[in-house]
Amino acid sequence: MDFKIELILVPVTDVDRAKAFYVDQVGFHADFDQRVSDAVRFVQLTPQGSACSIAFGEGISEMVPGTLNAIQVVIDSAADAHRHLTENGVEATEPDVQPWGTFVTFADPDGNRWILQQMPVH
Repeated sequence: MDFKIELILVPVTDVDRAKAFYVDQVGFHADFDQRVSDAVRFVQLTPQGSACSIAFGEGISEMVPGTLNAIQVVIDSAADAHRHLTENGVEATEPDVQPWGTFVTFADPDGNRWILQQMPVH
């Protein structure tokens, strides 16, 4: 049996601010933004090249905004990712070279932290 992770909920306080951050600054694709009812709005975004999307909105999660600190994404180049993020106004750490990869981290406006990993050359 396959278990495919295809959607991760990200807790945010301001849906429009989060959508602008992830689409306009980070570069995710806006897949879906629908108000399902007065109490529910669902936004789905996908990073370029990813089979897994993120979602946030109103009335879809009980998680506390800013507490998601465990999303790790594999990237081709830490230097390119750092340059892309900082050129688009995102505060990101300088590439951190470790034996198991090179890492760049950033956080969304609520403090949800992302770890970008360039895999080591073997």
